[in-house]
Amino acid sequence: MVLKKLLIVSMFFMLTGYFADGVQAAEMKIGVMNVQKIIVQCEAGKTGKVRFDQKMKELQGRFKGEEDTLVALQKEIEKKSSAWSEETKSAKIRDFQKMKRELQAKTEDARFELKQLQDKELEPILKALEGVVVKYGEKNGYTAILDSKNGVIYHNPAIDISDIIIKELNKSMGK
Repeated sequence: MVLKKLLIVSMFFMLTGYFADGVQAAEMKIGVMNVQKIIVQCEAGKTGKVRFDQKMKELQGRFKGEEDTLVALQKEIEKKSSAWSEETKSAKIRDFQKMKRELQAKTEDARFELKQLQDKELEPILKALEGVVVKYGEKNGYTAILDSKNGVIYHNPAIDISDIIIKELNKSMGK
C-alpha cells in the first residue's frame, strides 16, 4: 500500500518535471528602495524638514518661559514649604499643579500641530513618489519595487534604486 502511494507520488513529480521543462518562468526584475532615505534626501523633503524644525524651535521657545516658571515654583515649594502655613502651602501646590496641567495641555496641542505640519509636508512627497516609482518601474521593466525597510530581510545593494528614485522625484516635483 505504501509502495503504491510512493510510486504514484514519484510518477507525479517525474511527469510534472518532464512537462515543466517546456514552460520557463518569466524573468523577474526586482528593485529595492529606502523610502525613508528618499524622503529625507529629496529636495522637497529637505525643505519640509527645515520648515518643521523652524516650527518646533518656535514652539519650544514659546514654552521655555513657562517651564522655567514651573521649575522655579517647584523649587520654592521644596525649600520654603516647611516655613509656610498650611493654607499658603496648599495654595502654592494648587498653583503649581494648575500651571503644570496648563503646560501639558499646551504641549499636547503643540505636538498635534507638529504632527499636522509633518503630514502636510509628507503628503505631496509620498503622492509624487508613488507616481515616480510606478513610472520608473514600468519604463525599466521591473516586476516589483519594494521598500527595503518593510519586509525585506536581505537584498544585494546592486538592486537598490533609491538614489535613482531621488533624482526622478526631484525632477518630478521641480515641475
